[in-house]
Amino acid sequence: MSAVTGVQAPDFSLKNEAGETVSLKDFSGSKYVVLYFYPKDMTPGCTTQACDFRDSQADFSALNAVILGVSADSEDLHNKFIEKHGLPFSLLVDEDHQVSEKYGVWVEKNMYGKKFMGIERATYLIDPTGTIVNVWRKVKVPNHIQDVLETLKTISDQ
Repeated sequence: MSAVTGVQAPDFSLKNEAGETVSLKDFSGSKYVVLYFYPKDMTPGCTTQACDFRDSQADFSALNAVILGVSADSEDLHNKFIEKHGLPFSLLVDEDHQVSEKYGVWVEKNMYGKKFMGIERATYLIDPTGTIVNVWRKVKVPNHIQDVLETLKTISDQ
């Protein structure tokens, strides 16, 4: 199962780095949600991606969008990642990967011939009605944030 463009985004409620519950419905009717799934805190690609989102935070805010990162890492590791890189957005804890499964990003991966389950890097742009308006799967980090921002600019009325 995979969440696709044009359908209602699967609802979720996950703890963030501060132990607070964050739900998709918290933003219903008011904000665009940039929901990005990434494999692991403190790894090179994930750090670059998080810092790129950080550096464009003001642009996303100006377009009425909130950024939420999701990985299977713990609150503690999320806190360290946020503090180390000055991330101005929440990172959500999906340790049991239920939300990653709902969005179809919990997949079999293959590294150096070893197969394992993990999060595929993906981004979902969800409008204030809860509809998925764009999906980026198997994301390559360079220029990705610009693509998301440009798409948001074309669909938002800001």
